[in-house]
Amino acid sequence: MRVRFPDGYILEADFIPSERIHSLVDLLLKVLARPDLPFYLYTVPPKKRILDTSQDFYTAGFVPGANVHFSYDLPEVSLLNADDLKAGPFLREEILSLDGLSLLLKPASQPDDSRMNSSSLQSDASQSVPVPTTTNKKPGRPKWLKR
Repeated sequence: MRVRFPDGYILEADFIPSERIHSLVDLLLKVLARPDLPFYLYTVPPKKRILDTSQDFYTAGFVPGANVHFSYDLPEVSLLNADDLKAGPFLREEILSLDGLSLLLKPASQPDDSRMNSSSLQSDASQSVPVPTTTNKKPGRPKWLKR
């Protein structure tokens, strides 16, 4: 499962097909920079909000893998500056610092909620490492194309 954020980061996590979408929402609440703000997930095309988080990933059609998008769910007239929220960062600094690391993974079905410190945050974050979506392509002809 991949969650795409508006700032270009992608959060990737592995789930069992029988797990509920709510487990993804729980993971997002742990890694978001602003978990106090309401948000929603959606798929494209066409844009379709994921409303029923009690469905399992298989029933929702997210197996073998899916890309979902993240957005804050704020009213048009808000006390917060919407432009600042659109620019990000969407993920916590501890999670952004894990960019590109490959750590041992703890199964998503066995979270350790007894305490929320940096070690438990790292074990949750290690199962989902954000990946920037920029690519370095060389202009020109591909190697396999002959003249």
